[in-house]
Amino acid sequence: MSLAPDHASAIAVNRLGLGARPGDLREAQSDPRGYLLEQIRTSGADQPQINPPTSQQRLSELTEYRQEKRDAKADGDPKSDPVKMAARMLRQDTGADFLARLNLGATTPAGFRERWAIFWANHFTVSANKLATATLVGPFEQEAIRPRVFGRFEDLLIASSSHPAMLLYLDQAQSFGPSSILASRALGKLSGSRGLNENLAREIMELHSVGVDAGYSQTDVTEFAKAMTGWSIGGPRESPDRQGRFVFRPFGHEPGLRAVMGRRYGMGGFDQAKTIMGDLAANPHTARHLARKIAVHFVSDAPPPSLVDKLARAYQDSEGQLGEVARTLVGAPETWDTTGEKFKTPYEFLVSSWRATSTRPSDIASVAPLLNSMGQKPFSAPSPKGWPEDAAVWCAPDAVVKRMTWSEGFAATAIGDRDPTILANEALGARLTPKVRLAIARAETRAEGLSILLMSPEFQRR
Repeated sequence: MSLAPDHASAIAVNRLGLGARPGDLREAQSDPRGYLLEQIRTSGADQPQINPPTSQQRLSELTEYRQEKRDAKADGDPKSDPVKMAARMLRQDTGADFLARLNLGATTPAGFRERWAIFWANHFTVSANKLATATLVGPFEQEAIRPRVFGRFEDLLIASSSHPAMLLYLDQAQSFGPSSILASRALGKLSGSRGLNENLAREIMELHSVGVDAGYSQTDVTEFAKAMTGWSIGGPRESPDRQGRFVFRPFGHEPGLRAVMGRRYGMGGFDQAKTIMGDLAANPHTARHLARKIAVHFVSDAPPPSLVDKLARAYQDSEGQLGEVARTLVGAPETWDTTGEKFKTPYEFLVSSWRATSTRPSDIASVAPLLNSMGQKPFSAPSPKGWPEDAAVWCAPDAVVKRMTWSEGFAATAIGDRDPTILANEALGARLTPKVRLAIARAETRAEGLSILLMSPEFQRR
């Protein structure tokens, strides 16, 4: 399908990016595909403009907090002010990480690159459902995800699976084999809740790689989990170069050969699980699973099968090079269908609103409750599946009313002396319909005109 340049630029910036800032549509218009392709780079995605502590430093802070909590409890005052202050500071770190990510989304000229990074962060979800993971979500994205989003999927899979955030989120850090040296030494002294943990192995297979339809069995999951035993995190009693970092503990590893999805793996210690991950990354089921997820996210809840085929083929032909998959997505005619089918998540809606008005969030304290009320609590996807993609999840009547209420308040402070009709043209370009343009022009106030733009179907969808 041959699109007019103004329509193609609107799709490039709004559907594949995070929404248009003033001037973005004009910049993309001469070569919409080239505009997107230039954003693909081997060095990965941009980093938020913040200099946060590393995962190791965050874990050190968490260890100190837990020790203070134990000391306070021993003194008979588990709710002492220093303990509460430490917990609050840790959560403020998480808020600062999320605010920095929001500001990057609101201001970056490379909207496609940032959307691609957010997609992979959601694919490898780590949720802030407990204090330990809350403090690590930001460093996890910055250390494991962003540098690798245009590289080999195998590298991204291994980096995310071995990061302390993922090891804690899916309870891998304390998993050990039933026949390991650690188990034999314990002699029943360890809690019955500890031992072999299959959570991470299961999610890698079901969600991160081959997908639930790949035909693997529960035995495959168990064997993979045994191969991953020993993948852990250095504790406070270990040498400084190991504290808070990924470590492999040979004494916790389950010895023996493993068999996963018809392949056998020798007694390789750390390399045993790493080799299995490499084979999972190269599996055709992984190519198809990832291809469909990408097509669903960027194009449609029910994507064209031909697009899924092209993305899967690009993945296999390039041996899992995600940059090549991104280029195929940009080059596929199916990506440029003029129907805007994707309904923005609350996160996408807010980011695109800030971009359209050249504003940015300044305070996580005002943004976090808003996202909570809209059903997308910061860094807190409800399960390892990540945030859902289906429009039905996000466009329920109550959710739309909350967007409208926010839009009215935001428009009143953001519009200034600007003409909302000009902002609408800059934000939507050829996607701005005569009906919406007329409604904005007839609005009684500038703020009302901007609110109409933000709540229009053309702005709510991408």
